[in-house]
Amino acid sequence: MAHPLPHPCLPSPWFEAPDPALACLPAWHEDPAPPVVWSIAGHDSGGAAGISADARAAAALGVHLCPVLAAVTAQNSLGVQAVLALPGAQIRAQLAALRQDLTPRVIKTGLLGSVDAVEALLEVLAQLRAQGQRVDLVVDPVLGASAGGAAFCDEALLQTLRERLLPAATLITPNRREALRLLQHLPGAEARAGLDVPALAAALRHHLAPQAGVCITGGDDALPVPGAQDLALDWLDLPDQGSGPALRGWLALPRLRQAPLHHHGSGCTFASAAAAALARGFPVGDALVLAKMCSWHGLRQGHAAGAGPGPLRPTPDFIHNPEALPVMGFGDETRPDATTLARWTAVLSGTAGAADVGTGLYGIVDDEQGLATVAGAGLAHLQLRSKAAPDQDSAALRRRIATAVQCMRDHPGTRFWVNDHWQLALELGAGGIHLGQEDWACLDAAQRRRILDSGTALGLSSHSLWELARARGLAPAYIACGPVWATTTKRMPWLAQGLSQLAWWARMAGRPVVAIGGVLAPAQVEAAARAGASAVCLVRGLAPERLEAYRAAWRAGRRDVSG
Repeated sequence: MAHPLPHPCLPSPWFEAPDPALACLPAWHEDPAPPVVWSIAGHDSGGAAGISADARAAAALGVHLCPVLAAVTAQNSLGVQAVLALPGAQIRAQLAALRQDLTPRVIKTGLLGSVDAVEALLEVLAQLRAQGQRVDLVVDPVLGASAGGAAFCDEALLQTLRERLLPAATLITPNRREALRLLQHLPGAEARAGLDVPALAAALRHHLAPQAGVCITGGDDALPVPGAQDLALDWLDLPDQGSGPALRGWLALPRLRQAPLHHHGSGCTFASAAAAALARGFPVGDALVLAKMCSWHGLRQGHAAGAGPGPLRPTPDFIHNPEALPVMGFGDETRPDATTLARWTAVLSGTAGAADVGTGLYGIVDDEQGLATVAGAGLAHLQLRSKAAPDQDSAALRRRIATAVQCMRDHPGTRFWVNDHWQLALELGAGGIHLGQEDWACLDAAQRRRILDSGTALGLSSHSLWELARARGLAPAYIACGPVWATTTKRMPWLAQGLSQLAWWARMAGRPVVAIGGVLAPAQVEAAARAGASAVCLVRGLAPERLEAYRAAWRAGRRDVSG
């Protein structure tokens, strides 16, 4: 069965971009040739953590998991009684068999139990990569059980993890206690014990894994800032995603409070879901958004299996649950203030308030002359995207924006937006400001507060799942999804979003979603409206004689949605 689904936003050898005209994509769990992921981890005799949790997460994302046992544990829901590491020869035999027949896209590690297990993994990883295979490595550094009991990692194994395994990783997903232990015995370890989570992630990347992304999961360590106690927070510190600078920030969802909370295997679930998303071609930032969704959804559906905490129960329908989509902060918000946390909480709870923006066609023009030509055409939105240098003191730019603002005052039925030049937009009384996320990231805290407190509507461009999550965190008037179709008006690294992703965003975002990019025909307007877009942008299709056809297409698409 086909469903509106997200797909990778950047080119990947593991993903063939779909026809953007497809309104739905096949469900992941119905994939006839699912991606292969190896999990080298421990067996939990209680069926909650380790390979058991990995298999449930893999099934939720529709990938084929190959379980490689590195250790056997004697445990139940109350704790771990024993850890029995498998001999290196047995681990090598499992890996050799898989290498012959089931080449992985991603290898995920959990409880390894011995130096032999690490050595066996690194041998086969080197062989695969030497043959030109791209194989990502996700390391969940399982150093102990949350329920307590037998030791999982001695000093020799810990040193091997630090010196051999982490430098080979694509992604590392420790919790705070694991991050601290990994950094022990390095220079400044005593002072590092008092570091906050963002600083710990930076230290891990600097000292142990400069090429890897780090996500410090925080379900058990609340940020020590008032208002954070109601949020489950994970910190991302990732290298360039292929679209610009490094990615950093908090991922947040509501902290689940049901009692009892069945959380056994939550770290395994998170790491395995991230590995599965990587195998589907998602970049690391998007893979972590999906991992957060899958593990939170599974945690909410966890069940008792004994006297202690039971396992998570992730299911494929997590991807259609709007409540599971996180918000994300920006990289400089290492300690978000109470106002920011309250806004995140309101967005996640659905109480942030409806955005007061109109639905319909959204025209984008490059100058005030073009704006004057279509100002009276009855568009719902009109944006001035000036190509002038963003010099705030330019008299010419000021005159252009002032002329546009004055023109639009004669057309109160059309919301007027100014792209980029936010200071002049506020000063001159424009109805809205549109910014790219890279522009927002360049603002300081006082500038952001000025915009948010101004009462002027804010629209944000977004191209990926992590940008969608960041945009949501600002509770904007709208989130632009683009490019829906390929466009040549602006050079970008992004793949076409397509109608399926547009429909998924419209369902999940919790804010109005505006479709932009490559709209050149009325049929595209109708399809975008049918997908749930609140508005559709026209850049090269604004000729007055063509607007009536676009309006008719919009009305037809909206009738299909409402009817």
